[in-house]
Amino acid sequence: MTAQLAFGTFFGGFLFPFIIRLCWGKLVETFGPIGGWLAAGFIVGTSWTLNHGAGLIYQSGSAWIDMGWAAGIGLFVANIVVDKADAAKGFVNLIMVVLGGTLGGFLVSCIG
Repeated sequence: MTAQLAFGTFFGGFLFPFIIRLCWGKLVETFGPIGGWLAAGFIVGTSWTLNHGAGLIYQSGSAWIDMGWAAGIGLFVANIVVDKADAAKGFVNLIMVVLGGTLGGFLVSCIG
């Protein structure tokens, strides 16, 4: 993997949780439950299109990395660094993110 591909992959993985943290709560505050659905469609759809359609993320080989891993780990780290949250409380959620991302990646690999 070249340095350019590594940078693009890192940026693509960073972009998804960053946009979630930046926009999701504001959409829910403004539009209520419909804002959550709008956020899910726009944020996830746009991030997926940039990462996979425009090719920000470079994946070699047959292994798939689910975007849920990027979101879960990115938000976990942001909560600890920015919000000074207790890491032990968020560890259970991090385990669930890893399991969900693994399951998602496994299911996608079964299809192709």
